[in-house]
Order: sequence, then C-alpha cells, then structure tokens
Amino acid sequence: MSTFALAVRDSNTMLRRNLLHARRYPSLTLNLLLTPIILLLLFVYIFGDVMSAGIAGGGGDRSAYIAYIVPGILMMTIGGTVVGAAVSVSMDMNEGIIARFRTMAIHRGSVLIGHVVGSVLQSVASVLLVGAVAVAIGFRSTDATALEWLAAFGLIVLVSLALTWIAVGMGLGSPNAEAASNNALPLIVLPLISSAFVPVDAMPGWFRPIAEYQPFTPAIETLRGLLLGTGIGDNWWIAVLWCVGLTALGYRWSTALFSRDPK
Repeated sequence: MSTFALAVRDSNTMLRRNLLHARRYPSLTLNLLLTPIILLLLFVYIFGDVMSAGIAGGGGDRSAYIAYIVPGILMMTIGGTVVGAAVSVSMDMNEGIIARFRTMAIHRGSVLIGHVVGSVLQSVASVLLVGAVAVAIGFRSTDATALEWLAAFGLIVLVSLALTWIAVGMGLGSPNAEAASNNALPLIVLPLISSAFVPVDAMPGWFRPIAEYQPFTPAIETLRGLLLGTGIGDNWWIAVLWCVGLTALGYRWSTALFSRDPK
C-alpha cells in the first residue's frame, strides 16, 4: 500500500473515531451551540427593535435586524464549535491515547487529520442547525443566487478549517482539557467585538480598529454580502487571506507540537 493510500485509510479511521465520540458524548457540542442560539433569540426578540434603528435601512424594523445579525451568528457558531476540537485533542494527549497511537503502525498525521476533518464537519452541521433556527424566526435570503450560496458554503468551510487548526494547536499546547477550553476562549469572544451585531462605523473611534482589523469582521461582511446582496468590497480577499494564513499557522503549530517527543 502506498504512503498516500495508508494516510487516507488511517485518517478515515480516525475521523470515524472522532465522529463516534461526538455522537456518544453530544453534551459538549450542544453546550457550545446554546451560546449562538441564545444570543440570536436575545438580540432579535429583546434588543431587535432598538438595535435595528442603528442599522442602515433598518428603520427600527426587527426583520431587518434579523437579516443583519444572522451572518454574524453563523460565524460565531463556527468559533464556538471548534472549541470542542481543542478540548478533544487535549483529552487525547493527556489520557495517553496519543502515546498508544505512536507505538502503532499508523500514519502519524492521521490523528490530527481525523480531528480536523471531524471538527469541520461538526462546524458545518452546527451552522446548518443555527441557520434553521434563524429561518424559523424569520431570516430569508431571497436574492442570493446558487453560485452565491455555493460561495457562502465554501467560506463557511474555509473559516471552519482555519479556526480548527488554531484550536488543535491550542489543545496540543494545553496541560489539560479545562485549560484548552480557556485558551480557545478568544474564538468565542472575537465575534462579539466584530461587525456581527452592529456596523463598524457605529462603534467608537478608539474601538473601531479592533473590530475592523480582525479575522471575523471581513468573513462576516463577505457572508452578509453573499446572502443579502450587500456590498462586499475588499472583504472577500481579506477573509480568504486571513483563513489561508491562520490555516498555515495552525498547521505548522499543531504539527510541531504533535511531533515533540512525549515527556
């Protein structure tokens, strides 16, 4: 069997293992899903009328704010879901299963690939679930073409891949699962200080660069443009550049930590 075929076979085995773990212990994924769903319902039904007054064209209409907030909530869902990858990787490292895998005749990188692919699939499934909740409360994207929907899906996968590799690195570098969860907290916090809830132009001048020059804002604005027909401008290539850079950084970081000899 060729090296490539061996890598594919072992990675598929590790993917099935991680998906079985997620199915048998769904509490972590469900807990991470609760945050974006609660925020969606909170901002739509409690703050929707007030918040929409600050959105261009909103005019105090709650339905306009639903359309505005949903792309940000979907990106926040990805950031929250990949925290589970950090926790899962840290548990594997500290419970000895990685040490056992090192002694077996399996492709070395298949362990990480299984975690990454499994996390991306869970992120996409989580986005679909939160998106279904958004549709149930009134979100509509009637102007998006099939090509724009395909581009939106590709963006979600790309963001999931980038954040997952970063989360895997955080998990490998953490001494335990609790620390991994805490270290991955920025992946949940950053969307809160992006353009997810209000436009960057509506923020105070001293705070605006923080929201504007971070990875979530261009991704949210690109997804918003694809689904709602708003202007995308330079956000699409900035979002892609962020994703490619974070993927490369996370991959190098994760493989370097994983390749270290266990203590």
